[in-house]
Amino acid sequence: MSQNLQTTLQPKRQNAFVRYISRFDEGSVVRWAFVGVLLGTAALLGMDLREMVDRNGGLWGDNSQQLTREFRVLPPAVVAAPSADAQPNDPRHHVEGGRDLLSQPMTFALEAGGILRATGAIDPGSADRLRAELEARGEYVTRISLNSPGGSLDDAIAMARMVRERELATVVEEGAICASSCPLFFAGGINRQIDEKAAIGVHQFYAATDSITSAAQAMADAQMTTARISRHLDEMGIDPALWLHALDTPPRALYYFSPDQLLEYGLVTEPQRLARS
Repeated sequence: MSQNLQTTLQPKRQNAFVRYISRFDEGSVVRWAFVGVLLGTAALLGMDLREMVDRNGGLWGDNSQQLTREFRVLPPAVVAAPSADAQPNDPRHHVEGGRDLLSQPMTFALEAGGILRATGAIDPGSADRLRAELEARGEYVTRISLNSPGGSLDDAIAMARMVRERELATVVEEGAICASSCPLFFAGGINRQIDEKAAIGVHQFYAATDSITSAAQAMADAQMTTARISRHLDEMGIDPALWLHALDTPPRALYYFSPDQLLEYGLVTEPQRLARS
């Protein structure tokens, strides 16, 4: 091919690429780039799991622990006193209620002022109980107050969608915690408020029931779950970058968000209320 012909074709190829990119608006490009980062991070977690498999001589090693597609409830990490190297914004010393209360299956109690209190672990079946409560007395509910260490991913997302469909508000009040999958439930509120002395934390997910037969399957599940969470947050109007902190945090630890981060990621829609003196 002559040099002149090459010179003639090269701009056409470049123009075709430019035309392809121009089909997407800037927001779409940024959004998909960010989803790529999340999926890449999930892939790295899967690679770490594979290294663990190789090191232990099998997926389960000597402990026969199952990984899960749901969030496991971890009350000890929730209520333990902050350590010397804890985050500056670690709010655990504000948490009330204790391990026993938070480890019980989630219950719902309607109080004066239209507040529906959701307290306890998000076990499989929590969404069904919330649906029954809203069908029975939902006309009196205006907001849901959460106090939960998290639990089932499926139920947390399902409850968030119920809350959004009914245009209810969500709140985490002074002395309460919303951790693990609970922020995904909290995200459903049309208005979202967190008191100053409340704890909001996330960590990596891992499976509680479904056994995984290979490291490749573990990596695929991690990627799919990360994508699902990212879509959910985006649909709720929250920056999916919030979940990067979960991917960076081991399952038996919690990353606590500062007030500035809660605003930055859009997890709250109203300024924090000052704690009662």
